[in-house]
Amino acid sequence: MSPDGDFRRIAIVGVGLIGGSLAFAVRRRFPDVAIVGIDRDDVVTAARQLGALSQGTTDLAGVAGADLVVLAAPVVANLEAMERLPSLLDGPAIVTDVGSTKRATVDAARALPARLQFIGGHPLAGAARGGIEASRPDLFERRTWVLTPSLTTSREVVERVGGFVRALGAVPLELDADTHDRVLAFTSHLPQLTASALMQVVGDGVGDHGLQFSGGGLADTTRVAASPARIWTDICQTNADELVPALDHLIESLQSARRDLASGRTLEPMFESAQRWRAKLRT
Repeated sequence: MSPDGDFRRIAIVGVGLIGGSLAFAVRRRFPDVAIVGIDRDDVVTAARQLGALSQGTTDLAGVAGADLVVLAAPVVANLEAMERLPSLLDGPAIVTDVGSTKRATVDAARALPARLQFIGGHPLAGAARGGIEASRPDLFERRTWVLTPSLTTSREVVERVGGFVRALGAVPLELDADTHDRVLAFTSHLPQLTASALMQVVGDGVGDHGLQFSGGGLADTTRVAASPARIWTDICQTNADELVPALDHLIESLQSARRDLASGRTLEPMFESAQRWRAKLRT
């Protein structure tokens, strides 16, 4: 077995930021691999014009003949596409995804026939804006790519997909789906909700005119608020049970700060704790 996965035909369902960047990375690393992109007509057209794809189609039947299928649409759309894969793929293939929540997808994959081996995936890479226009071939370089095998995923598939993402410059890391969703609720989903809520409150509070008086702090803090709404709605829906406790912790912290604004009793310890944790954060 080749250490890089040795795939000949890759179908990418959803050619946005992650799917498009994956296509570009594959074309740069493996120029002879056929890459089929499946998305809306305007997205497919743009991806082909940018040189990301060998072929493009709006029909999920385009996965036929692929030995690797990557589900790179929003999570709920990935679940819908997975249901149709058995009728569209006659031969054996590996199926993976790049969704930001894993439990629902890993659970749904149990219904796949044995010839379609599934392993969940989540590259911890992104950008403030989505879409094929924002994609780039180096998006995954030196970034963690979480792999969440199911109980039926063979070690051969884990190693094959791990070798593939490593060849694209990423660092594969295995994690069970439950732990992934619990940790990402704090490290990814909570920051997104917080940034989006903050930007909405600020915008509603000061309007267009007031925003001209904002400094770099607001821009830095709310960078991810520019992310596509559809993607994050799906993420919140499929990880609500883990996200609620994370939100409760944040709300409790903000309420404590609100109560002690005048005295400052809790503010200084909060700022100092935040500084210590921020120093440990990998950027």
